[in-house]
Amino acid sequence: MRRDLTDVVPQAIWPAGVQLTQYHSALAAAVHQLMELGHRQGGGRVPALDAWQQRFETDPEYDPSLCFIALDAEGVVAVCQCWTSAYINNLVVHPRAQRQGLGRALLLQAFKTFQQRREGFVDLKVLEDNQRAQRLYESVGMRVVRREAVPV
Repeated sequence: MRRDLTDVVPQAIWPAGVQLTQYHSALAAAVHQLMELGHRQGGGRVPALDAWQQRFETDPEYDPSLCFIALDAEGVVAVCQCWTSAYINNLVVHPRAQRQGLGRALLLQAFKTFQQRREGFVDLKVLEDNQRAQRLYESVGMRVVRREAVPV
């Protein structure tokens, strides 16, 4: 799916008690744990913490300012991990905080950031049967641009 960044991007509205920060290695274990939870529910898997952290932090497209972390009183509650190529690699919201607007706020934050970097659009991939995620992405202006077969 793709979001055209020449269009107006609304301001993100954050739920009460949530603050935004960016990734740093002290948050690695909590971010990894949330990624594991998200992938268990949505399919796929995440490598063990040490391998995940090493791959993540050394990826050529890694920029900590493009990994948006939402924190609440209990810790890391949502993550939007983006690459420098204007690509959203992961978006995960903890079940305790779903349906509060966190996913939307993180996406809008990412869009604004990429607009400031003078990108023309932002892309992501989503499984065709993940209708809930697709509705969220469409609600923030993303559109399907290409379908790909999922390797079995």
